[in-house]
Amino acid sequence: QVQLVESGGGLVQAGGSLRLSCAASGHTFSTYTMGWFHQAPGKEREFVAAISRIGVSTYYADSVAGRFTISRDNAKNAQYLQMNSLKPEDTAVYYCAAQISGLVRTTTDYAYWGQGTQVTVSS
Repeated sequence: QVQLVESGGGLVQAGGSLRLSCAASGHTFSTYTMGWFHQAPGKEREFVAAISRIGVSTYYADSVAGRFTISRDNAKNAQYLQMNSLKPEDTAVYYCAAQISGLVRTTTDYAYWGQGTQVTVSS
């Protein structure tokens, strides 16, 4: 089992950048595929990005490809989401998630979730 805690959210102007972090507890972080999701008010939770166990492979939603970068540091039990060229439509609560399967994008495939961090992009 793993516990996840996100940080780094905030208010930023359109075109700006933010870096989200996700700290994981436990000794088996490297056995989990990690992902980021976001959920805007009144909308379903959506896939943003995922990264394989040792960080070799990544997978992005079309809406963020080329602007966001997912990474992880297994020595620190952490993953990150660097968000550049932010748009107002990126405004949402961002969630860190973990699972033991491959690079998947469905929320039901992820067994462990953080509490979320708010990202607000002003126009």
